Amino acid sequence: MQRVLALILAGGKGTRLEPLTRDRAKPAVPFGGAYRIIDFALSNCINSGLRKILVMTQFKSASLDRHLNLGWRFLCRELNEYIDVLPPQQRVDSNWYQGTADAVYQNIYSIEQAGSDYIVILSGDHIYKMDYADLLKDHIESKAALTIGCIPCTLEEGREFGVMEIDHSRKIISFEEKPAQPKPLPGDPKRCMASMGIYVFNTNFLFDQLCRDATDPRSSHDFGKDIIPTLIQSKLVRAFPFHDKNTGRSLYWRDVGTLDAYYAANMDLVAVEPELNLYDRSWPLKTYMPQEPPPKFVFAQTAGANPRTGHALDSMVCSGSILSGGTVRRSVLGYNVRVNSWATVEDSILFDGVEIGRNCKIRRAIIDKRVQLPEGTTVGYDLAQDRASGYTVTDSGIVVIGKAD
Repeated sequence: MQRVLALILAGGKGTRLEPLTRDRAKPAVPFGGAYRIIDFALSNCINSGLRKILVMTQFKSASLDRHLNLGWRFLCRELNEYIDVLPPQQRVDSNWYQGTADAVYQNIYSIEQAGSDYIVILSGDHIYKMDYADLLKDHIESKAALTIGCIPCTLEEGREFGVMEIDHSRKIISFEEKPAQPKPLPGDPKRCMASMGIYVFNTNFLFDQLCRDATDPRSSHDFGKDIIPTLIQSKLVRAFPFHDKNTGRSLYWRDVGTLDAYYAANMDLVAVEPELNLYDRSWPLKTYMPQEPPPKFVFAQTAGANPRTGHALDSMVCSGSILSGGTVRRSVLGYNVRVNSWATVEDSILFDGVEIGRNCKIRRAIIDKRVQLPEGTTVGYDLAQDRASGYTVTDSGIVVIGKAD
């Protein structure tokens, strides 16, 4: 792993996650109460033994930079281990990144200085746990020009990803980015094989392809749209299915690029036996955790016509939060959240510093940082009223309240 460099693409606008991305990059969006989305790719790198990491940022990167500085500065530079942030430097030209391949090409000088033999390119906005060492081993042993991590998904989901066809040796024989009609798997007409946006290249070969693509006026300078379809015509490009080594079943991987997908992935965590186990000590998820007191649950007044109890069921509650006579069910609460007396919060995600006033009723909502809802507020019960209040309402009826100014 000493000769491997990890590149994490973390510069996307994340427009489909607005208003959560109104003031932050998509990889910096909180997830699971205590984490940011990018923590999953970074933790995978560290747990896989990858300790030379470049994070390429672009849009609204201030909160992402701050998070990386607070929580991810523990590697030893003297041992040639690092997590460095690469903002757009415009050394090649004066443009913003034109595509994923162009983002890497514009940082080619910094990448060369790492002196790596192999490069793993990752997306900073997916939720999953993966040992990249297995992927690298497969790539090296097969002598492939490019290896792509992939996972089966429904045909409907495949319209949002790169979809590939593979033969019996896992050679990719066709690749189409976000097809209108994804090609189904052989013998499985309802599913297709989707790219996870995880690529392994030999370093010098990658540089050659980036330089060739950069001079092509017809190219959009994107891995999925341009680089990969060109390579499969002349080079060995292989798929690496993301599955359990023992059972062969597909493992947990979520693209949280839309509000509904983001909400569903958070709700996965509060299941009794979630598919994604945050409590697995053999694969720790690292992040920045502020110094806050333990969560507190107060009032147990069950007598009388209007009981007042502070408790949470089937939920995750972070440090500093106080349930002061309010009830929380099937929800994810960040740091320093307060739920006041006789309030109920159900099937919701509350970011850091949110305060729910007395007698509020909240369900199927995402509430961004520091929002304070006054006494008696109702969210998620009358979607027409929620829209009239200026809140975002998704196709599935999730109400999203943007960050407080």
